[in-house]
Amino acid sequence: MVQEVMQPTQTTDGAAVSGEHVTALELFFDLVFVFTITQLTSLLAKDPSLTGFLQMLLIFGNVWWMYGGYAWLTNAVPPRELGVRLLLLVGMGGFLVVALAIPTAFGAGGLAFGLGYLVVTLVHTGVFLRTSQQSVLKAMTGLGPFNLVTAGLLVVAGLTNGNARWLLFGAGFVLHWLTPLFTRTGGFRIRSGHFVERHGLILLIAIGESVVAVGIGLGTIALPAGRIATALLGLALAAGLWWLYFNGEEERAEQALDGAAFERRAWMSLNAFGYVFLLVLGGIVLVAAGMKLAVVSYNEPSTLGTAVLLAAGVAAYAIGLVLFRLVLDSGRLVFRLLIAILALPTIWLGVGIAPAAQVSALVLIIIAGIAADSRS
Repeated sequence: MVQEVMQPTQTTDGAAVSGEHVTALELFFDLVFVFTITQLTSLLAKDPSLTGFLQMLLIFGNVWWMYGGYAWLTNAVPPRELGVRLLLLVGMGGFLVVALAIPTAFGAGGLAFGLGYLVVTLVHTGVFLRTSQQSVLKAMTGLGPFNLVTAGLLVVAGLTNGNARWLLFGAGFVLHWLTPLFTRTGGFRIRSGHFVERHGLILLIAIGESVVAVGIGLGTIALPAGRIATALLGLALAAGLWWLYFNGEEERAEQALDGAAFERRAWMSLNAFGYVFLLVLGGIVLVAAGMKLAVVSYNEPSTLGTAVLLAAGVAAYAIGLVLFRLVLDSGRLVFRLLIAILALPTIWLGVGIAPAAQVSALVLIIIAGIAADSRS
């Protein structure tokens, strides 16, 4: 996936730590984090309304910021030391609590969500301050207080109800994503190979988890041929989303980052793998929630909510990849943009015929887009 640039040394957990490659502990961390994707999918499938969507967006916006923070953390402070590894395990525990609380984050689980988030934030700031890179320390002394303030807002949100909780979650979301405007983001040093690989892995795991979520959603209900066929179409749709990114995007992204100046590299990384990936991964959540509902009601016309989730999810994912290439100047935009545009009218196929018709159309649109982009 990523070319090795130096000989690795073996660590006590058996992971190879070179200058570039993702370690076994980081992958373990990502597997725990992706449970949040599963929980967000379940939340949206349970309430496929505007309210459910806004809850998912506010939760995911806050959580993705801190996951991204850990990707930047291990990029700057590789988990070689025992103390760093133990602290990362504590951070994983915080993420697990956050994930468990997601279904009730706007209800009885609000305080658990906030406290778990506070643990995640404290560990992140504490480990980052162990680095010896002065530019990173300066950047983190500016970023850390903003993260802690946001964590405090979410703890307070857990102690409130109604509109106050909505406002505090929204304030946390906005503060997080505006923070780079007030801090020294350019001070972070980016090891391009490791950074690109880490985000590629989380995307791969999230796509795989979307398939698992569909299977879990079926539970023990009957499996007639039509339901199995719809589930297989869902797998084909997930495969199409996988192919859209893993057909050379990683290599081009790494080349783009390697070719950028020091301070510009950090900003490119933030824009491409922070802001844009919020849209890309959010699209996966929408598609997974839509498929979860579609497979259950495979033999009748979709509800409008189910059809919108499927179409909007594919469109959001494709638009995210358009912006990804735009930020990195790494490829043509037109075919991914066409995928996003053509995905939206498929809503009427789902509502007017059945989920299988809509999913089939989405798969064909993605295949055509991939083929046209490859030929160009």
